[in-house]
Amino acid sequence: MTASLVIIGAGGHARVLLDALQLSSHKVLGFIDPAFAKGTQGPVGLPMLGGDEVLKDLSPSEVQLVNGIGSVGLTTSRDAVYRRGKAAGFAFAQVAHPSAVVSRSATLGEGVQVMAGCVIQTGADIGANSIVNTRAAVDHDCKIGETVHIAPGATLSGNVRVGDRTHIGTGAVVIQGIFIGEDSLVAAGAVVCRDLPAKSRLIPGR
Repeated sequence: MTASLVIIGAGGHARVLLDALQLSSHKVLGFIDPAFAKGTQGPVGLPMLGGDEVLKDLSPSEVQLVNGIGSVGLTTSRDAVYRRGKAAGFAFAQVAHPSAVVSRSATLGEGVQVMAGCVIQTGADIGANSIVNTRAAVDHDCKIGETVHIAPGATLSGNVRVGDRTHIGTGAVVIQGIFIGEDSLVAAGAVVCRDLPAKSRLIPGR
């Protein structure tokens, strides 16, 4: 039996995930978000279940979590949600929009989210808790770490390696064979044509 799903967070990224899940006929019980009162109505009429305290009342054997926290630079909050959920014994469900194209030889880790119009090519390996966002492209044999956000419209050419907790901004381009170290930020519109060490900040015009 397919597990029921609960989405953590109720902001913009969570609503996009809900749309993808409903298009794929998944059963979503509601949202966990301490910013909203328990019992109120969330997106598309689904209930707000409360804050993190709700997890103690859910069974990891019956419910999987969906990480609804996105990022616009730092992935710290998303990483923390994933770690709390895992520590409580829960698995995180993968989400793939029906319009995404994912090679049968690609590998997607736990909780990976592949949004509308994405292309993930042969041999790509996407680490747990990562997002490949709307119309992003990950070409052949790329190795993406955990809790990486590849933002809308970003393009990674073949054999790119990206370290954990890195954010690749909207419309950024990474040419083939590049290495980007963990905890880095590649800003929107940047073109990466050299390796970047860990904790790099690549911002066009600076």
